[in-house]
Amino acid sequence: MSSPQKTFPSHLIRLSKSCLGIEEKNAIARVLDVGYLGMGQEVMLFEKELEAFFHNSVACVNTGTSALQLALQSCGIGQQDEVLIPSITYVASFQATSATGAIPIACDIDLLTGCLDVMAARAKITPRTKAIMYVHYASGVGNRNAIFALAKEFSLRVIEDAAHSFGGCHEGRPVGEEGDIICFSFDGIKNITCGEGGAVVSSDQSVIEKVRDLRLLGVMKDTDKRYAGTRSWDFDVEEQGWRYHMSNINAAIGREQLKKIVMFGEKRRHIAHMYKELLKKLPIEFLDIDYNAVIPHIFPIIVNENKRDELRDFLMANNVETGIHYKPNHLLLKYKGNDCSHAEAFGRRVLSLPMHPDLCDDDVIHVCSLIQDRF
Repeated sequence: MSSPQKTFPSHLIRLSKSCLGIEEKNAIARVLDVGYLGMGQEVMLFEKELEAFFHNSVACVNTGTSALQLALQSCGIGQQDEVLIPSITYVASFQATSATGAIPIACDIDLLTGCLDVMAARAKITPRTKAIMYVHYASGVGNRNAIFALAKEFSLRVIEDAAHSFGGCHEGRPVGEEGDIICFSFDGIKNITCGEGGAVVSSDQSVIEKVRDLRLLGVMKDTDKRYAGTRSWDFDVEEQGWRYHMSNINAAIGREQLKKIVMFGEKRRHIAHMYKELLKKLPIEFLDIDYNAVIPHIFPIIVNENKRDELRDFLMANNVETGIHYKPNHLLLKYKGNDCSHAEAFGRRVLSLPMHPDLCDDDVIHVCSLIQDRF
């Protein structure tokens, strides 16, 4: 008797997606019923809940990109200052830097982790270097301790782009609990979402207070008024600010999502472990990431560059979305000019597989079966 044939999903298996439920819908309705949609008490409560989560101070903003920009500005980083950034990151890291007037300096990466290479960063330090923007690639933290040692040696600020890392741990402590300045994104596909949103986390109270002013057009102490449901009328402004505050609607979504982070983390880790187990015998490389410690936001694999695009097209033809995280930023016209050979090689070989809590085991098995067919 022949064995029964496996049946696989015929629906589109998405690369990433928002995972929302009735709780988020009810939270939005609650804010609509109150009728105060801007920044107010919901934002204050979300910040307090995040502070309890991180054991650190928090200022919420409207996007992760805004968080990076305001983190830099709050340190006094601006015109013609230089900020070291790994070339493999979303362009937001570079745009947030150039938005302050500072110059993003693309640095090469460690091929094992996708994170900033310490020696490459050291080689790019000049008298104008004021900070390192350390990106947590694919939720991994790479050689983070060495980066902080380098920063201390040269008296540099460290702004961590932890957009991929919400809910994860480093050396047994939650990402965001310690460091200099840590920035998170809560956009639609992150580990938790607010629809759109971000946060600056730091024990440096001068940074947090400055971010709270800058996000409200630089109006000093306006945050307290907003939390009380009012606004400032007789006020002063010391420096350029921005309309980067979070709304009550976004905060209300985030508060419900925060309650689900343990569940989301378990599902994402389970998917990562399934991928590693099912693909381990193929000529595929995995990044050096401890998937027991992190909550994976994306799941990149490294394949032969001559096969990558063919594999991507084949998966899409079979209703499986994939991604390329990322095209090296030093190859973009605006930021062109630095040699980062590892980043270029990485950019030609990386392929991200579907990763979100709504994936079921059959989805993952189907993706891996298709990949096995091409090798």
